[in-house]
Amino acid sequence: MKVVDFSVLALRSAIASRSLSSEALVRECLARIERLNPIVNAFSQVFAEEALEEARACDREAAEGCFRGPLHGIPMGVKDLFFVAGHVCQRGSAAYKDFAPKATAPIVQRMIDAGSIMIGKTTTTEMGWSGSGHSEFYGPTRNPWNPELTSGGSSSGSGAALAARMVPFTLGSDGGGSVRIPAAFCGVFAMKGSLGRVPAWPWSATEMLSHAGPMSLSARDSALLFDIAKGPDPRDHLALPDDGVRYLGAELPRRLRIGFAPSLFGFDVAPDIGRVVRGAVETIAQELRLDIHPVAPDWDDPIRIFETLWVAGRGVAYGAQSDRANFGSGFRGLIEASAQYDLADYLSAMKARAEFAGSVHALFEEVDLLLLPTLPIEPFAADRETPEGFSSPSKALAWTGWTPFTYPFNLSGNPAASLPCGLTVNGLPVGLQVVGRRHADALVMAFCQQAEDHVFKEKIPPLVSAGDKAGWGTPSNPTAEISSWNSTGEHF
Repeated sequence: MKVVDFSVLALRSAIASRSLSSEALVRECLARIERLNPIVNAFSQVFAEEALEEARACDREAAEGCFRGPLHGIPMGVKDLFFVAGHVCQRGSAAYKDFAPKATAPIVQRMIDAGSIMIGKTTTTEMGWSGSGHSEFYGPTRNPWNPELTSGGSSSGSGAALAARMVPFTLGSDGGGSVRIPAAFCGVFAMKGSLGRVPAWPWSATEMLSHAGPMSLSARDSALLFDIAKGPDPRDHLALPDDGVRYLGAELPRRLRIGFAPSLFGFDVAPDIGRVVRGAVETIAQELRLDIHPVAPDWDDPIRIFETLWVAGRGVAYGAQSDRANFGSGFRGLIEASAQYDLADYLSAMKARAEFAGSVHALFEEVDLLLLPTLPIEPFAADRETPEGFSSPSKALAWTGWTPFTYPFNLSGNPAASLPCGLTVNGLPVGLQVVGRRHADALVMAFCQQAEDHVFKEKIPPLVSAGDKAGWGTPSNPTAEISSWNSTGEHF
C-alpha cells in the first residue's frame, strides 16, 4: 500500500479506521530509509525487526478494537542523545559507542505510551555541541533538498529524516537552535517550547538552555505531539506544570500584537532569505487579517554570554574524563577552550543572562509575538561547520556566528518555532521564526497552525519525489545520486 499523506494526523485517522495497517506503514518507512539513508545519513541505527514486531502487535490490538493511544502504530525517529532503555545511545561520539542506558527519557516514553514505535536513532553532532550537520563519528548528515549541503544540527538526522519522508515525526533537542536550525534548512516544522515545557532528562551541564521536543512536517502534527509530550516529570526539576491547554486546534485571540524584525544585532541577512521571509510575513498579514508592524529590538548580541555558559558548562562536565582521545576534534576544542573560564566568569555570565532575558521579556510587554528569520543564510557544504570563507566572533563555537537569531531565545527561555515559509531561488527552504512571551507556547502553536495554510504548503524535496516515481524498493547508487545534483539543487 502506497502512503501518500505522511502527516501524523492523517496516518492516525487511517490506522484508526483500519484503512492502513501499522505493519504496512513501518515497512514503507523502512523501504524509504533503505533507499535514502545512504544518501542523506539521517539514521545512525535502525531497529527493523523490533519495529515490525511492534507494528504487528499494534495491528492485532487494533483488530480487537484496542488502541494504545493517539499515536497507535505510528513510527518515529529518536535523536541519538535521548536515552532509551536497552538501546545504545552513542551521542555522536566514539566515547559512547557502546553506552546502553538503563532508563528511557520522559519524552520518548510518552510517545511510546501514546502508541508510537521507535524505528531508529537519528544522527546528531557530538554531544549536540554544534549547529551544523557535520559529524566526525557518523559522517555528515545531508540535506534532502540538495545532498551536497548540510542538514543543520544538532538534531541533524531528525530534520533530514523528516524532509526525506523516512518517518512521520522525530524527536529532537535544542540548546542553541538545534531543532530550529535543521527545521529551517530542511523545510520542516519544529518548536522549542518554553524552558521546562517538555521535561528534559538526563541532566545537562547546560540545563538552563536545553529543551526537548518533537519535529514534524506541520505545526498541526507538532501541536498533537506537544499535547502528548508536555507536563512535569520528577526527574527534571525545571519542568513546568501542564498549562492545561490543548495545542491542537488552538485558536488565535481576536486582538494580537505582532512585531516583525527583519534582523537582530545588525546582522546581514542574505537578500534572498530576507525576500522570502518578508513575502511570507506580508502574506500571513493579508490572509489572517493581522496587523504586523516592524520592530527593532535594541538588544546587544549575547554571543559571549552563550559561549561562556555553553563552553564552560560542557567543557568542564566532559573534560573531567581521563581519556579524551575518543572525542572528535571539535568537541576536544570545546573542552580545551573551557580552561580559560573560571567560576567568576561563569557567575558573571549567569548574571548577564538574567539581564538579557529581562530585556527580551520586556519586549513582550509590547508585542504578543515576534517574527524574524530563523537563520540568515542558506545551507552550506555538508562537510563543514561553517560556510566557506565565513568568519565567526567565537573561536570555540564558530557555528554561533551564523545562528545569531536562535540561541538568544535559549538564553531567555521563550517558546520559539521555525515555520517553513518558502524557497530561495536555489530551491532551498527558508524558516520563519515565531517567538512568543515566556510560557505562551499555545499562542505560538496556534499562530503557526493558522499561518502554515498560506505559506510553503508542504513542498517535497526532488530527491523524495524521484523516489515516488521510481518506487521505494528500487536499488540506488548513493554516490551517483549525490553527484547528479548541481549547486542549485536541481536534479538532472
